Amino acid sequence: MAFRNTISKYFSNHAETHDNHWDTSLQTHYYKTTKEKALQVLENMFEQSSKYEVHSISKEHGEISVQIKKGKKAFIIVTVIMVRPYQTAVDFSVTTESALPMDFGYSTKVIQQLYGEINKALPFITKQDR
Repeated sequence: MAFRNTISKYFSNHAETHDNHWDTSLQTHYYKTTKEKALQVLENMFEQSSKYEVHSISKEHGEISVQIKKGKKAFIIVTVIMVRPYQTAVDFSVTTESALPMDFGYSTKVIQQLYGEINKALPFITKQDR
């Protein structure tokens, strides 16, 4: 099963996060903040970088859609959900736009980079804290 998961990671053009993902780097990250503050941090992060272009922001649904316009093109949907007071989940769905039906792990790397940037801006809650 692990071999098949690893192969599908590199020979797919899509990656997304969720709570019980087999790849720990693609598990949902939780932050000690409110939904509004998390959305604001993400919005600022995307707008300050010339690499990203924000398509739409739905504060009611807690979603941001973003396009990577420099380098490999990709479409990102960020979902922010407040689970409990001051416990907010951030999930990503990344689809790479290419002629090939695979991106050799690029979409997974994008998610890992984005989580790294958010971890610098918001207090990350480890699994033991949940």
